[in-house]
Amino acid sequence: METENINRKQIQWFPGHMARARRILGENLKLVDVVIEIVDARIPFSSRNPEIDKLLGQKPRVIIGNKKDLSDPKMNGFWKNYYAGKGILMYYTDCKNGGGIKDVITAVRETMHEKFRRFEETGRRPPVIRAMAVGIPNVGKSSLINRIVGRSVAATGDKPGVTRNKQWLRIHPEICLLDTPGLLWPKFEDERCAYRLAATGAIKNDVLDIQDIAIFLMQFIAENYPGLLEEKYGFRPEEIAQPADYLIACGKRRGCLIKGGEVDTYRTSGILLDDFRNGKIGRITLDGREMLNEPEQKNDG
Repeated sequence: METENINRKQIQWFPGHMARARRILGENLKLVDVVIEIVDARIPFSSRNPEIDKLLGQKPRVIIGNKKDLSDPKMNGFWKNYYAGKGILMYYTDCKNGGGIKDVITAVRETMHEKFRRFEETGRRPPVIRAMAVGIPNVGKSSLINRIVGRSVAATGDKPGVTRNKQWLRIHPEICLLDTPGLLWPKFEDERCAYRLAATGAIKNDVLDIQDIAIFLMQFIAENYPGLLEEKYGFRPEEIAQPADYLIACGKRRGCLIKGGEVDTYRTSGILLDDFRNGKIGRITLDGREMLNEPEQKNDG
C-alpha cells in the first residue's frame, strides 16, 4: 500500500488554501481566549493538524474527542491521560446522541480558571470567555457547535478556504463561541495517518485505493480486535493467509458476488468501510500507542 498518489490536489488542499487557513486562524486567534480543538475520537492523534502546536502557540486549548460512541472506551482513557501529561484537558463527546456536550463547557471553564481567578481575587468581574473551535474536515466541528448552542447555526460540511462573517454565540453565561469553526488541513503526508484518516472518512475514498483502505482496516482489527471479526463476519484472523483474503472472506459472508461466483472486492470494501464508520463492527480506536513513535524512514539505497 503506497502513498505516492496522496497529494494536496486530491484532498482538495492547495498551498493557497493552507496559507489562507493560517491567515484566518491567526486573525481569529487574536479575538479569543481559548481554542477548542476537535478531533475524531477513533483517531485522536491522526486527526490533528500537523502544525497545530505551532499554529496555536501558547494559546490555552482543550481537546474534544468527538464520536466517542464509535471509539474504544479503554483507548479514550489512554489518550485523555496522554494529553493530560502535556497539560491539555481532553473530554469526549457524541454529537449524534448529545453525550458529553456539557463537558465542553466544563473543559473551557477549567482551562481558563486560573486566569480568571485573578479577577475574582481583586473583586473584579471576569470578562466573558471567548472561544473558537478548530479542526480538520469531518471531525464534527459544526455539529458540535450546533449541539452546544442547541440549534442549527453552523453549516455542516467542510470545504477548504470557505469562511463567513464572524458571529459570536452565547453558549454559557460566561462563554461566547465564534460560530465559524477554523478549518485546518489533515496529516495527509504521514502514511500511517493517511490510512487512518481514509478509514474514518476524514479524506475521500478516492484519495487512496478503497481496497487498500479496507485491507488496512481489516488487518488492524484482526491484530487489535480479533473477536469483533468473528462476531461480525464469522471468521477468525488465523484463517486468513493473505491480506487480500480478508475481502474474499467478508465478501462471501455479505453475498457480494459477481458472475462466476467471484467476490466483488470493490463493493465489499465499501461495505466494510461503511460498517466501521457506522459502528456496526464495534467500538474501535485506530490510533494506539504506536502512533507516538516516529514513523520508520524508508531506505532509498
